[in-house]
Amino acid sequence: MDSLPSPAQELVLVDRELAQLDARRAMLLTRRTWLLHVLRGEAAQPAGAASAAGPVAGGAAAWGRPGGEASAWGVRTVLLALGGALLAIAALAFTLVSWGALGIGGRTAVLGVVTAVALGVPVALLRRGLSATAETVAALALALTVLDAWALYLVSGPWAWGASGYAAVAAALLCALWAGYGLAFRGLRAPLPAAVVMGQLPFLLGVSAFDGDGQAVAWVLLATGTGDVSLALRVRSVAVRAAAWAAAGMTTGYALPAGFEASLRGGGVEPVLLLLAGAALGVVVAWRVEGAWAVACAVVAASAWTAAGGGLLRAVVPGAWVGVGYVACAALPVVAVAAGPAVRVVPEAVRRGLVWASDGLMGVGLLVAVPHLLRVPVERVPDVWSGAVPAGSVGVWPAVVAALLVGGVLASGAVVPAGSGGPGVRVAARCVALGLGALVALVVPVAAGLPYGVVLAVHLLVVAALLGVAVRPRYVVAGLPEAVTGADVAAAAGFGCAVVAASAVTVSGLVTEAATLVVLGSLVALFAGASVAGGSRRWLRASSACGAVVAAAGFVGAAGAAAGWPAYWVAVALLVVPGATAGLGARLRRDAAGAPVEWTGAAVGAVAVALSVGRPGVLALVLGLSGVIAAGTAARPERLRVAGPVAAVLFVAAAWVRLALWEVTVPEAYALPVAVPALVVGALRRRRDAGTGSWVAYGPGLGAGLVPSLCAAWGDAGPLRPLLLGVVALGVTLAGARWRLQAPLVLGGGVLVLVALHELAPYVAQVVGVLPRWLPPALAGLLLLVVGATYERRLRELRRLREAVGRMG
Repeated sequence: MDSLPSPAQELVLVDRELAQLDARRAMLLTRRTWLLHVLRGEAAQPAGAASAAGPVAGGAAAWGRPGGEASAWGVRTVLLALGGALLAIAALAFTLVSWGALGIGGRTAVLGVVTAVALGVPVALLRRGLSATAETVAALALALTVLDAWALYLVSGPWAWGASGYAAVAAALLCALWAGYGLAFRGLRAPLPAAVVMGQLPFLLGVSAFDGDGQAVAWVLLATGTGDVSLALRVRSVAVRAAAWAAAGMTTGYALPAGFEASLRGGGVEPVLLLLAGAALGVVVAWRVEGAWAVACAVVAASAWTAAGGGLLRAVVPGAWVGVGYVACAALPVVAVAAGPAVRVVPEAVRRGLVWASDGLMGVGLLVAVPHLLRVPVERVPDVWSGAVPAGSVGVWPAVVAALLVGGVLASGAVVPAGSGGPGVRVAARCVALGLGALVALVVPVAAGLPYGVVLAVHLLVVAALLGVAVRPRYVVAGLPEAVTGADVAAAAGFGCAVVAASAVTVSGLVTEAATLVVLGSLVALFAGASVAGGSRRWLRASSACGAVVAAAGFVGAAGAAAGWPAYWVAVALLVVPGATAGLGARLRRDAAGAPVEWTGAAVGAVAVALSVGRPGVLALVLGLSGVIAAGTAARPERLRVAGPVAAVLFVAAAWVRLALWEVTVPEAYALPVAVPALVVGALRRRRDAGTGSWVAYGPGLGAGLVPSLCAAWGDAGPLRPLLLGVVALGVTLAGARWRLQAPLVLGGGVLVLVALHELAPYVAQVVGVLPRWLPPALAGLLLLVVGATYERRLRELRRLREAVGRMG
């Protein structure tokens, strides 16, 4: 055991071994990192080039980090692109500038030989596996063929069909050449998409050669786009399919808008046929593709059909009804896909695109039709009580028919494609249909030229029907899966439309006094009935009750105006409404309509106050009566907190108006009506709640009673007001000391001191005038010395005084 090392020696050995292990591990990690870099560099090299480039790669690794900043693929792509671009520029320069001593035929022959060589080189490169280089040379060869065509044009001289005709023939030949070249050598990816792009030009250039008009160009583009679509649906190559779809979008994207523009201008049957062909193409494509592409093609098909149908109807219907034709054609796809057999046959994506396109186009039709309908009530605003009925509007029947057509489609629920639209979309469509129906019902009697009384009766029936919808909305959402969740939405829509219709019929009833009174009285009855029948919808009961109060206020005001009363006496009559609502609110205190009715009545009272401002005597009466109503409301415990202060303010305002009318300028006459009630209320509150502080209970009343008089006393040279104010302040101070209340003690004492200073001010001024000028600074310095000498004792006395005052109530 003695031969074993000691623990200290063994610890040294263990530490030494651990240090060696750490060093060995660090060296192995460094070697591993280097080997990984070498392997990555070899993987980036082409096959078979690792052994040949081994020393060079090693040297590169020695000069910089393995792998470099750019990948081998990126370097190769940049070099090939630059090389191809430079060769194309050289060929173009040779064709345009560097003719040298060669003649026209020689130059063309040289360029043709170069082109043939360029077309053959990619074949050899493909056999060696250099596909990227082959693609670059092939692209250069295609560009050279274009230059060959140009050179041939220069060699051959002017063509009978002109430059456009030669370009059309050359484009067709190049398209065929590139297509054959791409089909012969499938390893090249550029020739076939390039052939698709070149194939867009032959027919277009041919039409230009024969001086075709815009319609001919549109037909050619649509035919070309049809060929592109057919190619895209048949080929499997992704590049060719992408090029064909892009080309089809560009050609049809010009042809269809051109046909639509010609249709709007009344271009006859030709643009209609063009649009119908475009619609058929869109439907066929939508049927063959899936997803968003099917939806987009269906939207294009429905839009083209609407434009075609509207353009066809333009030739057979009067000009004012053209918009109705477009709306009808827009609604037809919706109706078609909503039918039972069509739903089973048409794919879902196609149905969705057709419906969405129809919805958007019908919305555009509404944007055109609704302003014509809204113009009817605006134009029929009469001169108030003039007795002259405005003339009925003409020319609105097309807008009426368009609105009815769209409303019918919305009501059917077909505007929501199957499988889309969350809960409530169909309900929203029904609500829009309800609004359109109400608007049409308001406009039709006017447009039909019915007698004025019949028009008012129909309008009131419309209001009644809309309120009925608000009360029983299940009839609007019947048959919809969202009927339960959408009932409240339908009720809100019905009530909103009823409010708008009621406003319109109120304006229409301003022709005569009798009509105004009949309309407003009917509205009172209708809204009150809706409030009673509101059922479990608290908001409906409250809103309808408020509508009835507003209509009642209008009835009272109209009755007073019809009786010949001036505005200020109408204001007095209007106070009947807040008085009635205060009593009704007391009966409905547990009902949802109670508080809204009272607030609406209070708003009517504010209107009455505003109407009486021009006559101060009547204003004081209105304020006083309003204060009585507020005081009666404050008798209810739940309204005391709000109605009590309002009543006090109204009473004080009434008193102030009356005092101003009597030309009273004594401030105490204005202050005491505020101070005395405030002190009484404070005393009652303190008696009921002993914990109420004196500042809360008596502070407002004392401040309102003492401060105005104090301000007046400082500006009054007479002795009576300061004397009376001092007596009152002394009494308040003694009362505060007797009952140990802070507010009376502080406010009364402060006012008393200020009154005393006011009375002593003349004498102080005389004494200051007699004294020498050095005496005030000397007295101030002496005072500061005295205060500094007794600072500690005075602080102790002030602290005891503050504690004594704090123990008071």
